[in-house]
Amino acid sequence: MTREQIRSRLEFYRDLGVESIYKRGAVSLSAAPVESDIPLPGLAPPDETLDQILADLGDCKRCRLCEGRHKIVFGCGNQHSPLVFVGEGPGADEDEQGLPFVGRAGQLLTQMIENTAAKEGIPVRRSDIYICNVVKCRPPDNRTPLPDEMEICGQFLARQLMTIKPKAICALGGTAMKALLNTKEGITKLRGKWHKWRDIPVMITYHPSYLLRQYNQQAKREAWEDLKVLLHFVYD
Repeated sequence: MTREQIRSRLEFYRDLGVESIYKRGAVSLSAAPVESDIPLPGLAPPDETLDQILADLGDCKRCRLCEGRHKIVFGCGNQHSPLVFVGEGPGADEDEQGLPFVGRAGQLLTQMIENTAAKEGIPVRRSDIYICNVVKCRPPDNRTPLPDEMEICGQFLARQLMTIKPKAICALGGTAMKALLNTKEGITKLRGKWHKWRDIPVMITYHPSYLLRQYNQQAKREAWEDLKVLLHFVYD
């Protein structure tokens, strides 16, 4: 079993709430088998850095998404941020520049963060926040990442989050929501409410690309409200 498969298996059991495993000792004719309670090992080495995770990712060819990409989009922003935004995956602009959320959706996200913070009197700019995606390579034609692609890339997202240890996470859109919460519920039912990834609070809101559509005025208002709650929780 490869290291990636081991991490994926451990993550699966930890998400189910399993915190320890049992090891059965040798069986003798005169004594009952011995069982010991062993804590479930961590998914990443202790004190891992984002640079080490990026180096481990390398010139990743672990799934089919590598076939059409130009650049891996790992993440950017303040590596010590108390807040992390997680999106779906890179688009064309992100694939070209190697940075998350730099296209139209990224520009809207920047406006949302900085305008909301300014109106609420919170001295925070986009550069103060860490931003990354579930998958690190652009899916063909910007399609939704497939489950196996999300699972393979998800180990690196989990390691990023465990390294940063933010006070809260904001999941942008349904794909990020499903990756973090392992749920089949729709985003309209879960958005605007607090959930948890491991022990870290997670706020769900709409992806900026969804908000760019003209008919989504109500969704825009809801997303602004979600951000207000999020920013006050993290920075007050």
